[in-house]
Amino acid sequence: MLELQHLKKYYQVGDTTTKALDDVSVSFRKQEFVAILGPSGSGKTTLLNNIGGLDVYDSGDLIIKGKSTKQFKASDWDAYRNNSVGFIFQSYNLIGHLGIIDNVELGMTLSGVSAAEKKEKAITALKRVGLGEHMYKKPNQLSGGQMQRVAIARAIANDPEILLCDEPTGALDTETSQEIMQIIKELSKERLVIMVTHNPDLADQYADRIIRFEDGKIVNDTNPYDEKEENEQFKLTKTKMTYWTALKLSFTNIRTKKGRTFLTAFASSIGIIGIAIVLALSNGFQKQINQTQSNTLAQYPVTISQTATSQTTANDTSKKEHFSKDKSVVAEISEQDKSQHTNKITQKYVSYIKKLNPSYSKNVGITYTTGMNLLRDVNGKVKPVELSNDSQSKSSSMNMSSALASTAGIGVSSYPTDNQGKASFLKKHYKVMAGNYPTKATDVVLIINKDNSTNINALKNLGFNVKNNQKVNFNKIVGTTFKTVNNDTYYKSAAGMYLPNTDYKTMYNNSSNKTLRVVGVLRVRSANEEDILATGFAYSDNLTKALVDQNADSKIVKAQKASSRNVLTGATLSSSSDKTQLVSALGGSKIPSSIMIYPNNFKNKDKVLSYLDAYNKGKSKADKVIYTDMAGSVSKLTGGLMDAITYVLIAFAGISLVTSMIMISIITYTSVLERTKEIGVLKALGARKKDITRVFDAETAILGVASGLIGIFIAWAATFPINAVLKSMTNLSNVSQLNPTAAIVLILISTILTVLGGHIPARMASKKDAATALRTE
Repeated sequence: MLELQHLKKYYQVGDTTTKALDDVSVSFRKQEFVAILGPSGSGKTTLLNNIGGLDVYDSGDLIIKGKSTKQFKASDWDAYRNNSVGFIFQSYNLIGHLGIIDNVELGMTLSGVSAAEKKEKAITALKRVGLGEHMYKKPNQLSGGQMQRVAIARAIANDPEILLCDEPTGALDTETSQEIMQIIKELSKERLVIMVTHNPDLADQYADRIIRFEDGKIVNDTNPYDEKEENEQFKLTKTKMTYWTALKLSFTNIRTKKGRTFLTAFASSIGIIGIAIVLALSNGFQKQINQTQSNTLAQYPVTISQTATSQTTANDTSKKEHFSKDKSVVAEISEQDKSQHTNKITQKYVSYIKKLNPSYSKNVGITYTTGMNLLRDVNGKVKPVELSNDSQSKSSSMNMSSALASTAGIGVSSYPTDNQGKASFLKKHYKVMAGNYPTKATDVVLIINKDNSTNINALKNLGFNVKNNQKVNFNKIVGTTFKTVNNDTYYKSAAGMYLPNTDYKTMYNNSSNKTLRVVGVLRVRSANEEDILATGFAYSDNLTKALVDQNADSKIVKAQKASSRNVLTGATLSSSSDKTQLVSALGGSKIPSSIMIYPNNFKNKDKVLSYLDAYNKGKSKADKVIYTDMAGSVSKLTGGLMDAITYVLIAFAGISLVTSMIMISIITYTSVLERTKEIGVLKALGARKKDITRVFDAETAILGVASGLIGIFIAWAATFPINAVLKSMTNLSNVSQLNPTAAIVLILISTILTVLGGHIPARMASKKDAATALRTE
């Protein structure tokens, strides 16, 4: 039983008179067809709305199954309408962009009914009202009577206790009206049906009970019901619209306005296009800069040699702050002489270098000053050869050219290997013209210039018979083998001195030899890169280490360490440094002659320097290891420049994003105005404020994703002509590169901004009064 007691509500009678509905006490049976008759106007609708819980804010006390609704919140009324009340409107109030089944399912969707059950109930309801053949149509494909049947099916699909009918036949012809009334009469056998009408003939023909109102008071009740039934437990099941449902409703609405939706999304995407293009160019230019930086650092690595220039002393300019007025000259040691520093490179320091984070520098070259005793079989004749670019052949044990190049860190003959012993340095900066990249310490490669030229002395010293400008096929070079002979085999003692053995063939066949092989011909990867290694033959730094390990305890090395004379020439050594250099050249020193660190980029170079500085912290000046940073000045010039340019350009492009957000807000507000009646229908079916907000937020989210995708697609497509123009202007290839991560982030930003822009109109929609919204044309 539902009681309507002490309902106080102002309503309009005719067009001008306002009356109050006072002291009304009406009870309804559960299964009854009640017709409420009153004057023409909105008074009947007002009463109906209050029974249905639409106009709740001005109402008094409504008793439902013995439970007062005085403390009902808005969400409680939403749940009550959804679970207990079905509405049949005079103007149908179907949602035009939804199909027939979707319209009928809408109330059940808010109740959380499963998809399968929801569809089954919708089809059953449509068949019951005689629309089995039309259920897959749209509302605009139906007649007025058929649309009213859909409204009835929607009202009963969720099995409400009360069916409220507001002039259900007011817009229909007589014959159709009779059909609709028969359906409603049939439904009154299962539930309470309350119909408001100003047609007494319909009331007399179909109603079980007729209540007549006049001037806000009951003037007649044909079948009053005074007996109170036992109070029943009244429970509310809260309504809930899922995000998926909101997206579905919004997407269906957007599909009906494809042209406007596309233009809106395109206009909103302009900001995304601008930022995406800026990021693509920034990304591409940054890669170009990184490549240039990496190439520069490869040519000028952070070098640690046995002698260095002290940075702290060299940078001290405190004495140069003013001009002297004295008439005399001061004789002093030059800053360069004062800054000379001898590094104490120990095995502990080498181990410290090897622990350097590979993300800072993947390649670290540790080279040793050692001669190589090399023999090659050339056309059946074994003879000494050298890995040297010198124009005059020297004894291989005394060839110091590579050692001198190593200490400078420029034009070195050896290349670094990474932590796994692989030639990633060569793979990064060089491409193979013939053969393969080296994989072992005994693999040697020939480095050539961009025009395929190389140092003629490198070929001659390795035993190739070539003339100036002569072309030599790559295949005649790749595969060439020669052997390195250990000191004890290569040198023989005679009268306190050591001389090279001349029995080359016997030495060549010694089982202790290491066989070296030329495995490839390499050239820099692009015309924009500079040569890093000196042209000629290059070998792994691991080879020099292996030779030192092999020869450190050889007889000639021990003899040289014990003698104050050169054991090869007999000449007296003038200083201990000369003796040290000679021991090193014979492969007797396990202390590296130089360590070259190749940072991955300039930012990581700073981290490498910090790592090196950490070793010196707390040590005396004599114990510090000083490095040479030849690329430092370039780092200061380029650091942060690209980032600054990118930030400025993004800031300008971001203005269009703000404009897009404002436009989305306007579009959403327009959509709210266009869909006011739909808002009323959703509220009548029990949608909460947050559900209405969710529907419009979902619509703006779809627009945001669409504008983001359109913007990213256009920006990506624009990279092709941009790259073509930049290639013709700057000779730089593939500059504009849109990072996939940046693309995804921009789509998310577009979605978030459009949702924010449309949220205020969405909140406005959720606060609309349901009854007012339903009356909106």
